[in-house]
Amino acid sequence: MSEPPISQTGNPAMLEGVRVVDLTSIVFGPYCTQILADLGADVVKVEPPQGDQFRYSGKPAKTRGMSAGHMALNRNKRSIVLDLKIAGDLETMRSLLSRADVFIHNVRREAIGRLGLDYDTVKALNPGIIYVHCAGFGSDGPYADLQAYDDVIQAASGTASLASRVDGNLRPRYFPSLIADKVAGLHAAYAVLAAYIHRLRTGNGQFVEVPMFEAFTHFMLKEHLAGQTFEPPTGPICYARQVEPERQPFPTADGYISIVPYTDEALAIVFEILGAPEVLNDSRLMSSGLRGKNIGLLYQAIAALTPRKSTAEWIEAFHAASIPAMPVRDIADIRNDPHLQATGFFTLRDHPTEGAYYDMRSPVRFGAFPETAPAPAPVLGEHNEAIIGQSDF
Repeated sequence: MSEPPISQTGNPAMLEGVRVVDLTSIVFGPYCTQILADLGADVVKVEPPQGDQFRYSGKPAKTRGMSAGHMALNRNKRSIVLDLKIAGDLETMRSLLSRADVFIHNVRREAIGRLGLDYDTVKALNPGIIYVHCAGFGSDGPYADLQAYDDVIQAASGTASLASRVDGNLRPRYFPSLIADKVAGLHAAYAVLAAYIHRLRTGNGQFVEVPMFEAFTHFMLKEHLAGQTFEPPTGPICYARQVEPERQPFPTADGYISIVPYTDEALAIVFEILGAPEVLNDSRLMSSGLRGKNIGLLYQAIAALTPRKSTAEWIEAFHAASIPAMPVRDIADIRNDPHLQATGFFTLRDHPTEGAYYDMRSPVRFGAFPETAPAPAPVLGEHNEAIIGQSDF
């Protein structure tokens, strides 16, 4: 194993010495294990001979299997290729698991059982193992053995119906992001850390199940269970402000702007800046309760006033008054954002095989461990010799 990164305070990386065997693919599991790797864990990504499918999720710069998706999700990891249908490779896997702290996979229960890598069998090899199953659906329900991908979870959780509630178009639509995969990956990351702390306290490993359907539904319903939280219900499902049709970016003289007057005090300031304080004298908007009930009218009034000036002029005025506001930026221009440029969020690095590429810094910063340059995403099977031939794990 390579030497762990050392911070300017002399401390090793926070998860230095934690050994993770990663048998996950696509986004859910790899997002979790990238977080662990960024924190210093030694993550060995076990891939089949053809590699993780997400290696091919777009045009690579040079090498087949080195897509942008793979580059984004697999830095700081090591890759080995094992064909678990071959006895010798399966035995290598068992050897890795016998020395690991964490085993994380997204293989369905029956399939992992046929390989002899179910929890009970792995626990017999390594009683202290933290065994994490990234599942599509919880094992105690009727969907237990179904396959799951992001679109399926958006559909099953009701998320695909939300846009219809906003614009009246009855056709369900997916949110244009692998949002369920990534949310579930974050749940898996905190689950691993909690289980590891439990092992430090008790000496005991455990089985951990992270079902994507439940994780994402839990995430979405934090605000959207709304009136159906109570029995009997006190109102309809969905947080009304989020599905209000008029809650959209406001037009300016040269673009669009987001303005969030979240309190009554802020709302009064917004209409002062817009030059129309009298709007709040409307009989339908004269109290906090009425404004909440008729929030669409407030949004309409703002949208009628913002075209009077440019986006930059409004941003200057609202920021001076401490009102939350930002220009609406096309995602294609995000690398030019001045804040992200100033903080070094995008760093141009050099990959050994792919050449120049942009890497995103971790959004979380730790005072005891200043950032170090990450190891680049591995090519398929890059570390077979070090891990298998020399038992470097």
